[in-house]
Amino acid sequence: MHWQDLLWMALGAIRGNRLRSALTLVGIVLGVASIIGVMTGISVIQLTMEAEMSVLGARTFQVQKWPAGGFSGEERRKYAKRPPLTLADADAIRRHGTLVDLVGSELWEFGSTVRYGGETTESNINICGGDPQYPENNTHFVALGRSLAEIDLRTARRVAVIGAALAERFFPYVDPIGRELLVDGRSFTIIGVFAPKKSAFGAGYDNYVLMPHSTFQQVYGMLDREGFNRSVNITVRARTAQQVDDAIEETRQILRRVRGVRPGQPDNFEFFNSASLIDSFNKATLGVRIGAFVLGIIALVVAGVGIMNIMLVSVTERTREIGIRMSIGATRRSILRQFLLEAVILCNVGGLIGILLGFALGNVVAAFAAFEVSVPMEWAVIGLLFCSAVGIGFGLVPALRAARLDPVEALRHE
Repeated sequence: MHWQDLLWMALGAIRGNRLRSALTLVGIVLGVASIIGVMTGISVIQLTMEAEMSVLGARTFQVQKWPAGGFSGEERRKYAKRPPLTLADADAIRRHGTLVDLVGSELWEFGSTVRYGGETTESNINICGGDPQYPENNTHFVALGRSLAEIDLRTARRVAVIGAALAERFFPYVDPIGRELLVDGRSFTIIGVFAPKKSAFGAGYDNYVLMPHSTFQQVYGMLDREGFNRSVNITVRARTAQQVDDAIEETRQILRRVRGVRPGQPDNFEFFNSASLIDSFNKATLGVRIGAFVLGIIALVVAGVGIMNIMLVSVTERTREIGIRMSIGATRRSILRQFLLEAVILCNVGGLIGILLGFALGNVVAAFAAFEVSVPMEWAVIGLLFCSAVGIGFGLVPALRAARLDPVEALRHE
């Protein structure tokens, strides 16, 4: 008997027992949907993170005192003992780095207010003390006016480049360039406005003020609100994307030398770039991925046991039909193939439904937020392969029982 005939017979048997087939599918759907849903959700977050982390650009990495991400109170005390990075450290990289072409310096103050006229923001504005390299190294460019210049740093001018959200709030119908606004009570002249840069994670890309780091030190000093010495975040751009790793290593050696780190001692500073942050995210979500995969496999195994039991009942109910088929020439192999094909088709139909449901559930957040939609097709393929394996593995017992029936006894079955 040809495979086409077996396929139509298997489909006919499934259609003829719709309620039983539907109940059989439930476990498969839930198992596959749980795996695909979690993997899709993680993929959605990862794609969005990759887009957001491109704020540094493919060639840029950052050096800072504190590691990226969260850490415990004990770890915070350990990192707090590190000497802060300084403008002199940035100058050393600028002078001695042969694989880098831009080195920027940033100092940050969080939770500030900005006032213009009679309107004041909430205490949610970030203030950056930067330099002319800031736009290039952070891929956030000025749309109106100009950015900082070296003369602004040397003379500690009270000038500021503001985010698009602040410009829209205070100056919706007028040109903001040249106007004065108060940053934490101090007057600054607006020289530029950044282009809009939205964030799916709520990062304040449009809600901050950039001023010269020399001015920042005069206004805010070199102690933060917690009493720690302010540490400079140093942004470094490699000459080419292929040289990023080598540039990081070169920068490490320069900083270890100028900061007096002895051989064998660990670095007292941290590196991160877009790739390293994504790697950290992948490591952090590894347990979730493994857990979802294990739970999904358990659900598929349970569903497979259900399929096996239901198909054993089906073999018993269709004993006479099997006897008639054998009596008119059907071989044991064709009977075996038919029941195996039924199990595989059932599992894969359930798998397809589970995959679609998983994609939908995993992208729920993307539908209501500015997240990247993701459809990880590699997990769809893995899901269908597992469904086929479950169908073959758990459909084999009822298929063998059907194939081994005695034709005469099967014909006598009522």
